[in-house]
Amino acid sequence: MKNKERKSARRYDTPNRCRAFTDRVYSGVNKDKEGLYKETFASEKEFYPQKPKYNIYFGELHGHSNMSDGRPSMDEYFKNIRDNAQLDFAALTDHDHGGIANAELYGEKWETIKAKVKEYNEPGKFSTILGYERDSYPWYNNMVVYYKSHDADMLRGSIDGEITKEELEAALTRDDLLLVPHDTYHLEAGCDFNSIDPTLYTTMIEIYSRGDSAEYFDNPYNETDFQCEGGFWQDALKRGAKMGCLAASDDHACMNGLVAEEYNNIWKYPGITAVLAEENTTEAIFDALKARRCYGFMGGRMWIDFRINGHYMGEEFSDSGERSIYINVKADADIKRITLVKNCRNYIMMRRCEQLIFDRMENETDFYYLRVELADGRCGWTSPIWINNA
Repeated sequence: MKNKERKSARRYDTPNRCRAFTDRVYSGVNKDKEGLYKETFASEKEFYPQKPKYNIYFGELHGHSNMSDGRPSMDEYFKNIRDNAQLDFAALTDHDHGGIANAELYGEKWETIKAKVKEYNEPGKFSTILGYERDSYPWYNNMVVYYKSHDADMLRGSIDGEITKEELEAALTRDDLLLVPHDTYHLEAGCDFNSIDPTLYTTMIEIYSRGDSAEYFDNPYNETDFQCEGGFWQDALKRGAKMGCLAASDDHACMNGLVAEEYNNIWKYPGITAVLAEENTTEAIFDALKARRCYGFMGGRMWIDFRINGHYMGEEFSDSGERSIYINVKADADIKRITLVKNCRNYIMMRRCEQLIFDRMENETDFYYLRVELADGRCGWTSPIWINNA
């Protein structure tokens, strides 16, 4: 990539116009066409990064049992995710109000949940995360609280079902907590990122549960009755949020992680979160989520490696030079399209599953994420990577 005029002519580029690649293409007659082809594309792969240092683990992070308004028992809930959906980790997130006309989760029910979460935790095989869904009006009506420890108290504020600015600020500073709002775009259950002070933004959002993507207003992966301006992920990102994403099912019928075939549209697909972690333990999974080193997708399996200058999804770093953007996507279905989203706009679209792209600085802070669309109608989203002008 030594052409002196390259940067004046184009913002983005790829290694397949490196000097070695071009020299081989213009090397005249070569009887070993297959060998030349392999050599030519080997030149491009010299720019690719080393294998990732993390493993990918898949999990389900939002669902309900009969401790609130779900159908399954807690045993059925965890066994379904572990044995039927064959996922690596799970969180049970019953409502703090207990469901309509049910006793609240506080007290004895919470102690029972903690014991059950500990019971199903098998480090290295199946990790469980303690959590619950907390009403948090007026800031984030529906918000899931996740704990790093299996021994933790619920976040009870001055008024049940609500949260004050001071209580939210205190919770956001805790290293042992992860707050994740969902249905953020919804008129009755959502929030307004255009009104909330960016200092009160959460570090994660639930990008998808059954039938309702929160990526941007009127996106094709949201089929809910209500959608409100200001309640979408891109609304927060445009205002400077350092917000990653996960997907979860919000399931009440013991179908977490499973395709619900009775639906003939995207409602049938569960939300699944993939984390990049060193090991399958509660602490490692939680740390990966807290670091935004994760992505979410609609059912099945997707394996995504997305790095910029060696930095993983969810990271923020400073660099004023050229960005080396590495994309490697695999899935259990054909890939329809991969979109590199830059600063909330579709920047580059491709069908090639592995690609390296060179790009240049645009703003004082740029951010990128991937949207992966499959031929069967499913979609996935990565947490962004942020780059500050050094």
